[in-house]
Amino acid sequence: MAGFLRGKQAGIQNDLSAGILPGLFAPDDQARFGINSQIESIAYDPVQSLLAIGTKETNYGSGQIYVFGQERVKATFTLPRRASVKELRFCADRLISFDSKNELIIWDLQTSTRLTSYSPPGIVTCIVVDPMLDWALFGLQNGEVIAFDLDREKLAPLRLPNFWRERNPRSRLLPIVSMQLHPRDIGQLLIGYSEGAVLYSFKQNAPLQFYQYEVPIGAPGGKSDPGSVQTVRRPYLVQVFWHPTGTFIGTAYDDESMVFWDPKEARIIMARTVTDTYVDRPGNRPSGFGTTPGTLALKTPFARIAWCAKENPDDTGLLIAGGSPGNLTEKGLTFLELGPTPVYATSSWQVLASHLESKRQYFLPTPAGAEIVNFCLIPRASPHFSGAQDPIAVLALLSSGELITLSFPSGHPISPTNQLHPSIAFVHPYVTSIAVATVDRIRWLGMTENRTQGPKILRGGAENVKPLRRFEARNIVQMAHCDGIVRIFDAGHGDEIENSKALQVDIARALDRYDDVNITRMSMSNSTGELAIGTTAGEVVVYRWGGNKLFGREDAPPPTKVEPGTVITIGERAEPSLKEGLQPFALYNMAQGPISAAKMSDVGFVGIGSESGYFSILDMRGPAVIFSSSLSEHIKADKRSSFMKKGSSQISGGSDWPVVIEFGVMTLDGDNYSSIACFVGTNNGKVITFKILPQSNGGYSAQLAGSAALSDKIISINPIVTNSGKPALANGQAVAALRTGQQTHGTLVVVTQTEARIFKPANAKGARKTWDNVFCDSAAVTEFEDHGFALVGTFGDATTKAYSLPALKEIGASRLEQLDITRISSTIVTLYGDIFGWTGPSEVALINVWGTGQPLLKSHDKLYNPQALVPPRPTISNLQWISGTQYCSPTDLDLLIGGPDRPPSKRMLAAAAEEDRLARAGNAGSSRAAGTQSTEGWGDYMTRQLNERTEKLNIMGDSMDKVQDNSKGWSDDVNKFVSKQKRNMLLGGITGKFF
Repeated sequence: MAGFLRGKQAGIQNDLSAGILPGLFAPDDQARFGINSQIESIAYDPVQSLLAIGTKETNYGSGQIYVFGQERVKATFTLPRRASVKELRFCADRLISFDSKNELIIWDLQTSTRLTSYSPPGIVTCIVVDPMLDWALFGLQNGEVIAFDLDREKLAPLRLPNFWRERNPRSRLLPIVSMQLHPRDIGQLLIGYSEGAVLYSFKQNAPLQFYQYEVPIGAPGGKSDPGSVQTVRRPYLVQVFWHPTGTFIGTAYDDESMVFWDPKEARIIMARTVTDTYVDRPGNRPSGFGTTPGTLALKTPFARIAWCAKENPDDTGLLIAGGSPGNLTEKGLTFLELGPTPVYATSSWQVLASHLESKRQYFLPTPAGAEIVNFCLIPRASPHFSGAQDPIAVLALLSSGELITLSFPSGHPISPTNQLHPSIAFVHPYVTSIAVATVDRIRWLGMTENRTQGPKILRGGAENVKPLRRFEARNIVQMAHCDGIVRIFDAGHGDEIENSKALQVDIARALDRYDDVNITRMSMSNSTGELAIGTTAGEVVVYRWGGNKLFGREDAPPPTKVEPGTVITIGERAEPSLKEGLQPFALYNMAQGPISAAKMSDVGFVGIGSESGYFSILDMRGPAVIFSSSLSEHIKADKRSSFMKKGSSQISGGSDWPVVIEFGVMTLDGDNYSSIACFVGTNNGKVITFKILPQSNGGYSAQLAGSAALSDKIISINPIVTNSGKPALANGQAVAALRTGQQTHGTLVVVTQTEARIFKPANAKGARKTWDNVFCDSAAVTEFEDHGFALVGTFGDATTKAYSLPALKEIGASRLEQLDITRISSTIVTLYGDIFGWTGPSEVALINVWGTGQPLLKSHDKLYNPQALVPPRPTISNLQWISGTQYCSPTDLDLLIGGPDRPPSKRMLAAAAEEDRLARAGNAGSSRAAGTQSTEGWGDYMTRQLNERTEKLNIMGDSMDKVQDNSKGWSDDVNKFVSKQKRNMLLGGITGKFF
């Protein structure tokens, strides 16, 4: 009976929700966008062109691992127990992760599944892997090194003791702080202890050299502390690193100094800081001293150092995070360009030292207020040289948890738009707010911007094929960043995304200032794609799709002052790199406080409200301001005419300001014609209606039609057609029908924090439904395809509910367990029943209420490309081999680490199986002759190969023995001949003298 009465009161004769049964309200968890927690670790694989990101364990959940590829390729790995991801390493077709629970996990990139896990016998302080090896080397807190077999998924027999304790038995706590394999000779491992470094040889099973840095008396050292100059200092080591060709060894210390050694003689070539050289020489006065005598400028600790190389590994430079004076106003990375490395064999110590002074220095700045805690280089192709050969960019992790991408070595910021996955853009930098528009599919397919960009950073992976919804509008997300950038992308409906490209607009450039740019509101037109953006300074920028007449011109636009209350065109403020896209069109300076509401209509009108209570309507045909007034004037007039009405503004406190604006086309109460209407909802529950009417001069004007008073803050205003329930929005088709006198009989579904009302504007007479002991945070009239329409809302107790129209009877309810209840007020409900809600500080969930109750499904995107092969590892040079350096291949290292009883690796078995398959198929490219069939098993094959190799070695040994015997016989013959000649000469002299 209550539903029947509400329908009559609302003037809606049909049951708009007749086809929606309670069982159909079953939310599906469809997608995630963003990063669930603060980022802890990053890794990049140049072979597969994939990026991995690991997060911390926080109140929002356990740490997770995200792997991103090209376009929308994404996979998420969940840890088996709550922990933080401390380290990530790519190794061929595996991803190695190490978490805060001291657990190693191996993930298979081909199947996106967990292969195995292992807890080492001790606290791990560093990890070393190599794409050509099936081993992971762990440095432990007790100074030992152990190896884990990644192929056989078990601990290897290799265990190296604490070599530094053998050198200094009096030392107690000697953890390993850093390790790195020789970039060319895989048989050498550089181990960094807290007191010094050791060069270990797998071939000789012994340490080759020890490197201990000592600052003598009178030398400034790294800290340049005047109080400690007169003492001998031994700073603690924090990192070790190799020169790309192995010519030098680098060690970094906690006094922010770097020492470069000769690997063979353990001789110091140079000790320096980022700013000073030869800091280990007594009497030097570095620039690190303060301006006042006896003071000093403290330096920031080293976060990471990478010895980079160009395509030629002898042309190198040092990329350093940290080590700069703390009194610098600008933070960032330092790149010391060293240039081509001198020939070691023919260069003096002075030449080598002068090479390390660096011929050029670059500074790669980062945003103010945050320091770099880690960085990941983006090499062009090679994974070797510790991932530092020929990098094109650097992805830096800031102390705030944000990411920033810089070009290398110039340091110019690289936008993540169409370079990185939209989820990464949520922390590049942080997103402050989002808005969602239901944009027409055809319109969105045509919105592909043409922007000048560098080479792609992520090119790996392949998206899984999803079902395609051709007749639904797209969920277009607009996300505002704290740096004044707005990025726009299609979130989809859990379906195939036809246009996966993102758009970008720069609000700071459009405003012609880069300070105090804080975005408060965003609104995009559903049919035209026009965009309106409001700021805290009371400005609104309108963007329109088009070409850039000033493309490629870096000239700054002339400064233009915008008077309060006026609107100007700003086409000259377009981005120089954007050839076609969303271009700045108009700037409106409302100058009445922060923008509290903005709505871009589909017919060229923009509604704007400010926190001071002012409301304006812009006509983009001019552009021109066709209405601007304070809402308090219209609300006062309404008070006098309706002070006896229940729920009037007499019970409301404070001033009113707009919070919701909507445009529609319908016949208002008391009219006999339809018109364009603008509905404005305020924070105190007022719904004010304005009519927009055409003028004789071709323009438009707006006039007050009336107002209605509801209980409290307006959450949403939904104009619908009375007979069908479809949205009665102001679009081109509806406005064109006004010329023929066609009427649209509509009504408003208005939702506040405590109630919902259905009434015909401009009065508030109609159906009403109050919520039970809970506030509504967002709501919308949604369409369930082929079933009908219903009112869907989200509430403060983290639930979502659906109500029938017009009876406002509850259809169903469900808990939103995945959402962050502290940010439930920021959820968004769309026309098609999609809910966008925050699950954490930088992650958004996409939930569709008209589903089957499915949880979040695992991504089926392909990450691993078997055709992309790891290039061979660089080896020692001919000169090194001639000088006596023993070459150690990965196969030899397998024998040295795994022992003689280790079976062949799975990669070798797979290669042999493929060879047998090709042989059976009669492939001419196979090493086995066509037409023959082998019955030899893998074990027999390996035995035969080993026997053949042993036989060849024995033959070679016999040949060398014969050469040695022949050489020895020839030497004996020569000695006998010389002795005989001496004897004959002596006897000849004697006989000649006496006879």
